Amino acid sequence: MEDSELFSAAQRLPTSRRPLLGLTILVVEDSRFACEAMRLLCLRSGARIRRADCVKSARRHLKAYRPSVAIVDIGLPDGSGLDLIREISSATPRVSVLLGTSGDLGREDEARDAGANGFLQKPVSALATFQQSIIDHLPEEWRLAGPRSLSDEIIEPDVLAFQDDMAHAADILADAECSANLDYLAQFLGGVARSIGDTPLADAADRLASARKSGDMTDSAQTLIAGLVQDRLENKVAI
Repeated sequence: MEDSELFSAAQRLPTSRRPLLGLTILVVEDSRFACEAMRLLCLRSGARIRRADCVKSARRHLKAYRPSVAIVDIGLPDGSGLDLIREISSATPRVSVLLGTSGDLGREDEARDAGANGFLQKPVSALATFQQSIIDHLPEEWRLAGPRSLSDEIIEPDVLAFQDDMAHAADILADAECSANLDYLAQFLGGVARSIGDTPLADAADRLASARKSGDMTDSAQTLIAGLVQDRLENKVAI
């Protein structure tokens, strides 16, 4: 049964407090911290959430069901989120709302060109922004009738999810002989760091990304990243 049929059958109509009630949102996101933020945003909005942490997992989900909304991170560990957006956008029937997301600035046009309806710039923490970015593209019959009060709530994910991301980064660094792993690490850590407001880590991730693009084979940027990741794992806090 499609989500649209479930929506009608269960009569789960949206309310002012829960304007996304009745919707299922597939979040394709490799960061545990960012995914926890999405989970809380969906919970506050009344939406059900399904999660995939890579392209392969997302494709497996999409073979089994069609969500109402798909939110796809552009940088994923096993492929391009942009390619996945193209696949979802061209599928028939199409997901009603398809959004791209990234912690890197300037990726919105790429997501829209790939077929996304809209874009969420990380960090995604404002409940009203999250809700409106989806409501703007919903079919008219799925929207809440009449005026709706906007929430000023800001979501704050558990810092333990950030620790999970640091552990993941440490695992990648342990296998850093693969150059593709370093490219992914720079993108991954940059997004996580900007989501939690960790400026030193974000700057170090940008430095590693620049070094990779310029062909700089010295390990100073990688060493800096390794030290920052280890520090955050040992201190159990984010800056």
